[in-house]
Amino acid sequence: MSVPAPRIRFLLALGLAATVGLFAGLGTYTFTYAHGLSYFSNDPRACMNCHAMREHFDGWQKSPHHAVATCNDCHTPHTFIAKYLSKAENGFWHSKGFTLQDYHEPIMIRPRNVAVLQHNCVMCHRQIVDGINTHPGDPRKMLDCLHCHRDVGHGPVR
Repeated sequence: MSVPAPRIRFLLALGLAATVGLFAGLGTYTFTYAHGLSYFSNDPRACMNCHAMREHFDGWQKSPHHAVATCNDCHTPHTFIAKYLSKAENGFWHSKGFTLQDYHEPIMIRPRNVAVLQHNCVMCHRQIVDGINTHPGDPRKMLDCLHCHRDVGHGPVR
């Protein structure tokens, strides 16, 4: 005895709806639990939602940049689309790393983010570095701000 086609379609639709509902529910719970909306703000406390970033936040509060720059000023591109694409990419890798506990200890900046950081350093300090930044845009020849100024953003390296 075969099952009528409309019943099979109904069961498939019900299974698909349950699966989508499950993922939507888990995603909403996770986003809420992780304070996901806070990451759309410019508030440095959002970065401290994860315990792994507490030391970086504390160091930033004691750093020379505390009064003039937030996390986004240094760590994300400044154009709207690039900023939120960067936040989405970093959010994915951070949530994966923190959920699965497979991130490097101490937490380390990825090469793509080093390039963003370097670009933002040069843009904010361009009047000072124009004379010594003889190869702008060529990361192999350009001076690396972090080489000498590693402690500026988050205080002394631990």
